[in-house]
Amino acid sequence: MDVVVQRFDVWLVTLDPTVGTTIRKTRPALVVSPDEMNAHIATVIIAPMTTKGRSYPTRVPCTFQGKSGKVVLDELRTVDKARLVKRLGRLDAATSDAVLATLAELFEE
Repeated sequence: MDVVVQRFDVWLVTLDPTVGTTIRKTRPALVVSPDEMNAHIATVIIAPMTTKGRSYPTRVPCTFQGKSGKVVLDELRTVDKARLVKRLGRLDAATSDAVLATLAELFEE
């Protein structure tokens, strides 16, 4: 797939098949993998986005395309770029910064 994927792009991603209670269906997801990685390998790291579910410290509130929701960082996953259906846009800078700060907290020792 010769598509340019950048960190903080929002893509419509096909997440099925899934097992258990993980987020499923085709839905918006935020690309969180670094651009260097996105440019050279066939997979990207994404965080699903949802307008439902409860608040949690690993869920960053956001507004995208006029809808309020959350970036679900507790369900990070790596997907092949073949699962990327369509680029929907880009997350705003303030929310992108909040995502990076939350990821740093999530993975700190």
